[in-house]
Formats: sequence, structure tokens, C-alpha cells
Amino acid sequence: MTKRPRIALFEPRIPQNTGTIGRTCLAFDLSLDIIKPTGFSFDDKYLKRAGLDYWPDVDLQLFDTFDEYKNHFNSSRIIALTKKSNNSISNISYRNTDILLFGREDTGLPDYIMNRCEMIAGIPMPGGENVLKTSGVRSLNLSVACGIVSYSACHQMNLL
Repeated sequence: MTKRPRIALFEPRIPQNTGTIGRTCLAFDLSLDIIKPTGFSFDDKYLKRAGLDYWPDVDLQLFDTFDEYKNHFNSSRIIALTKKSNNSISNISYRNTDILLFGREDTGLPDYIMNRCEMIAGIPMPGGENVLKTSGVRSLNLSVACGIVSYSACHQMNLL
């Protein structure tokens, strides 16, 4: 089996997003790592509904802290994904050992976490508030952003 990048969620709050991201991970044959605490229980009906009957098949690992996570994957490059970055995801030369780290739906990734990542990148949004200044979109939904970045990485690495 080809080694593939991993998806990591830092303290996710919304079970529907996490369930949908689990489905995305299965679709792209990626592992899903969750760094606690979460804003929901893993018995949550919304998590299971969003993940459909696929949820039991997700390659899922849970970690209590970011320190535990970073120590566990100490030979991987962690790429922080944030709307705060002008470095486009298309500028990344993805590696099969990369970890694609996404933050909370309400607050994103805190600076102290991003400062410990090897790279920071974002999804360009021509209709975003940084471009339009007044009425642009503030951010993408977490599960949508995860799907875009997962596809981008897998496409570039010829894993599709």
C-alpha cells in the first residue's frame, strides 16, 4: 500500500463536519486524526449521519493533545491550513508523509499551533473578504476546505 498524507483536525466542534470529512478521507484513502477536545461525542447521531454507514471504516486515531500528536508523527511535516495564509495550497510540493492540519470551525488554528507547523498554506478565494474587502466570503466550511485540499494533494501526487 502506498503511503499517503494524513488529515488532522484540531479540536473540531461540529459533528456533521467531522462525519463528512471522514467520508472524504475514505474516498481519498486517507487516515483521519483528531486532536481533542472535540465539541461532540463520537456516539453523536449527527456525526454518524454525516458519515453514513462509512464511519466505522474510517482509519481514525484520537490524540489528547497537539504535543502528543506532534511527538507521535515526529518525522512528518505538518502543514497548517488557514484562511490567514497567502501561501496557496498549489505552491506546496506535497509528500506522502505530510499531515494536513485543519483548525476549529469557530476559531481556526491558534497561532501557537501554527508556529509549530513546518508550513502554513491556504485556499485562494477570489470571492473572499481579503480580495473584495467589503462583502466577500470570510471562510469556507471546514469539510469543503478539507475536500479541496485532499483532492489537491492527491492529484498532485498522482494518488487518484
